[in-house]
Amino acid sequence: MPGSALVRRRVLLGVAVLVMLVICSGVLAYITRDGRSSADHPAAAASSPAPGPSTPSSPGARSSALPGPPSTHDPIAFAKAAAVALWSYDTRSSSQPELVASLHRWLTVEGQYADADSVDRLVPSPLLWGRMADSGQFATATAAEAHFPESFTRALQADPGAISQAYVYAVTVSGKQSISWDGAPAGGAEDRSATLAVQCRPDRPCALAGVLPAVAP
Repeated sequence: MPGSALVRRRVLLGVAVLVMLVICSGVLAYITRDGRSSADHPAAAASSPAPGPSTPSSPGARSSALPGPPSTHDPIAFAKAAAVALWSYDTRSSSQPELVASLHRWLTVEGQYADADSVDRLVPSPLLWGRMADSGQFATATAAEAHFPESFTRALQADPGAISQAYVYAVTVSGKQSISWDGAPAGGAEDRSATLAVQCRPDRPCALAGVLPAVAP
């Protein structure tokens, strides 16, 4: 069907854009509208609070507690917040579909640049989620550092105007994730890192385009 073909083409285009961003360095990162790097801008990276043992009876009440995207034009701040959301979950207060739906709210509304599959791959499958829920597993996260990969810096120097069409660029985020279970002491924090593709058009807040398949230094 023509509609299905169009959706498929947009998904493939989105994936291609993400791959080019880091692996091929074909498109470069947008820094900020005033031309200054936002790498030094402060950004909050709060861990998701662990809900109490009681579970709300309404699915809508549960999903509303999940973190939403911040309203910011700073790609570094947005990427750090998005990484925390991607690395955090709580099987005691949310279902797997609710978490997926919540993370999709971070995605750009421009379908040709949104790679939802790259986000979904970071969420446990419904079967695994059920097993995790049996033990009340949850995870909190922090994002300690974020920067534009070296490949973007080189691409920016080579073609400063390349970003002006899609305004999609990559940010590599490093942080920690702690996984715990009900009735058990908190486990040790493990290092996490990811390269996110973020869209920041001048006239609207940043949004997530996807997660790159490999971490770009």
